[in-house]
Amino acid sequence: MKTLQATFLLLVFVPLVNSAPPIQQESLQFYEYDTDVSMGSLTQQDYELQSKDIRKDGTNISLDTSLRLQGDDSELDIPATKDTNLPTCLLCVCLSGSVYCEEIDIEAVPPLPKETAYLYARFNKIKRIAASDFADITTLRRIDFSGNRIEEIEDGAFSKLLLLEELSLAENRLIKLPVLPPKLTTFNANQNRIKSRGIKANAFKRLTNLAYLYLGHNALESVPLNLPESLRILHLQYNNITTITDDTFCKSNNTRYIRMRMDEIRMEGNPIVLAKHVNAFSCLRMLPVGTYY
Repeated sequence: MKTLQATFLLLVFVPLVNSAPPIQQESLQFYEYDTDVSMGSLTQQDYELQSKDIRKDGTNISLDTSLRLQGDDSELDIPATKDTNLPTCLLCVCLSGSVYCEEIDIEAVPPLPKETAYLYARFNKIKRIAASDFADITTLRRIDFSGNRIEEIEDGAFSKLLLLEELSLAENRLIKLPVLPPKLTTFNANQNRIKSRGIKANAFKRLTNLAYLYLGHNALESVPLNLPESLRILHLQYNNITTITDDTFCKSNNTRYIRMRMDEIRMEGNPIVLAKHVNAFSCLRMLPVGTYY
């Protein structure tokens, strides 16, 4: 009777094992290799092995180094850095005489190719412009340093650039203006900290091609003197201008004089009532924008 029961159990058990789904069969095979270590414990042992310093050629390789060698590079959290020591045309974009060095966090003017005609170095961290920055670049026609941190410009930095027509120093920290090149047509120094004593009396007198002058959002107490006849646009808004004379724009000794080229003067945002200085605008074709009462 016992023999019959054993045979019956054997007949029942064998079909059950053979009919097991593939995933269960694979599971059984995993434990048939006399191995009592799971995948998790294997990983733990490997980790512990790597945690020991390995001395090779007199150099210790720590756990952190060995794990980086074997681990997934995507898990490394290395902050991106900008190499500002690269050659100019790798750090910036050089294209047909134009050099674009915008928003790359440079702190000084990079060496420029000798054929550079247009330099765009906006929104960086430049604090100072040296005379040597453009000493060998005689072909420059346009320079834009808007949005930097420029506080100082050495004497002669721009004055020898005889072909320079457009210069922007807007949104910096200047307290005085540099000597400007003679052929300048556009000069933008909006949003600095320039006071009237920071502009020499003849700063603009010899600039006979200057047509656009932007000095808004500074700390000027008066309108700059000796403005050239070539001026078309003059922006002086949001300064601290409190006074104006009959000779600021016109000529008090010549009642027939008319400033023909001037198209726009902006003086809003200054603590001056323009209606009190009517004679100062008698030579203009249109009144300045500003407060009249």
